[in-house]
Amino acid sequence: MTATLQALHDSLCDHFGDRLSGSFLRHSQITLEVKPDALLDVCRELRDTEAFHFEQLIDVCGVDYLYYGKADWETEDTTSTGFSRGVDRAVFDEHVSEPARFASVYQLLSLKHNHRLRVRCWINDDPPVVPSVMDIWASANWFEREAFDLYGIVYEGHPDLRRILTDYGFIGHPFRKDFPLEGNVEVRYDPERKRVIYQPVTIVNRVLVPKVIRHDNRYLVDEQAEPEKQQ
Repeated sequence: MTATLQALHDSLCDHFGDRLSGSFLRHSQITLEVKPDALLDVCRELRDTEAFHFEQLIDVCGVDYLYYGKADWETEDTTSTGFSRGVDRAVFDEHVSEPARFASVYQLLSLKHNHRLRVRCWINDDPPVVPSVMDIWASANWFEREAFDLYGIVYEGHPDLRRILTDYGFIGHPFRKDFPLEGNVEVRYDPERKRVIYQPVTIVNRVLVPKVIRHDNRYLVDEQAEPEKQQ
């Protein structure tokens, strides 16, 4: 399988050349990186070129790299061995073509060749704008609406780009890293008004830190008692 993936990766790189800003083969997965202005041409050729034939779009998702590499859990002894959620930002920057805050990621499937492919499009604009791929894969309809709703990524050319998961009057994009964990408003049913109402948030935000085993006096050897035991 590795040889097959390597051959596909080499074929993709040779075919698209400078239109790719980066390409990677890691963890048995091929990733192509493209810029927004080349996204539609690359995606259309991935679908129509007989050697690739990625006729099915499995998923479209947004990614927010705002705090990528920042650890929320800092411990004295175990940060580098498992308790920290942080990722080495320097290592990340070495393996991407042009890191930006937002990216739109496309998961493709070739039923004919039994191949999978990930296409990542970095978005440097504010607000983030990327062309819609609905004309290439109709299944992108709800996927792009979801990424717009949760991350605020604008898919230019989408015929009906509106929220799909949050409420009609929702403000903000809840999957963005700077969106407060407790939200901006609270929703509840008011029995007196007999309708759902919005009110200020009543919960208090807190960061949960995993328990770390520390030195405890219950497990320390009583040095003064040791001589008595020996006698």
